Amino acid sequence: MTQTANAARLRALLAQDTCHTMPCCFDALSARLIEQEGFPLTFMSGFAASASRIGAPDLGLMSYAEVEDQVRNICGAVPALPLIADGDTGYGNAMNVRRTVRGLARAGAAAVMIEDQVAPKRCGHTPGKAVVGRGEALDRIRAATDEARAIRNEGGDVLILARTDARHTLGLDEALDRARAFADLGADILFVEAPRSREEMARICSEAPGIHMANIVEEGETPDLPRAELQDIGYRIAAYPLTLMAVAMRAMADTLSAMRQDAPREGRMDFAELRRRIGFDEYYEASSWYESARR
Repeated sequence: MTQTANAARLRALLAQDTCHTMPCCFDALSARLIEQEGFPLTFMSGFAASASRIGAPDLGLMSYAEVEDQVRNICGAVPALPLIADGDTGYGNAMNVRRTVRGLARAGAAAVMIEDQVAPKRCGHTPGKAVVGRGEALDRIRAATDEARAIRNEGGDVLILARTDARHTLGLDEALDRARAFADLGADILFVEAPRSREEMARICSEAPGIHMANIVEEGETPDLPRAELQDIGYRIAAYPLTLMAVAMRAMADTLSAMRQDAPREGRMDFAELRRRIGFDEYYEASSWYESARR
């Protein structure tokens, strides 16, 4: 029921006339921090999760089973926080897409993203990416929405986020055509990756009716606009897929450099807050109740 409730929470968030800031997580700990800071939703970034889990770039190297396990761990740590899971290309043909949607929903995801890149896919803001033909792209989203509909018919729920990377190789017009077709197939959220200007972002939101997500990668191709401006353009979600991983890696690299030079280790979270953030205090409080009950 928790996953279904989170899908309902996500639908309610998307119905609000606002743009939600969505920090992206990569593991259970980063998801806990996002929840503790009061954000209403998160996204498991494939880029960051691949780096965190297998220490490798986001080039389709992380397997479906590893993605599903990562989603399950995250959702277990933050059971009341709606999570959008990165389902990449669906890991095969249309039937694989259906299995991916069901499996990630079973693992706890409130929504699953499916995209139209060729496999193995690449990060949307790196060179060398390509997309499948429009027919295959539509088959993937049709399969995803069919599976979501089947889950709803069984009393559950999961949303589909449909992504196109066609802007990079085929141009914005083709990306818009795909986004409109995805919406017609029943996609709940539309994601046109890597627009290169505010004007392109405005066209996306005005010419492809639906709920849109902006993907803000620092030093990426898309303008890093303030949330209020993204809302004015028409976006409902502003995703920040690399921000947390980038600041964490910078902090770790700086601290390791300081340790190597026997310099002061600055910028640390104090031990008391560290324990609290991880959940030691909650655990000890619950454990003490059982210990007192035995007396």
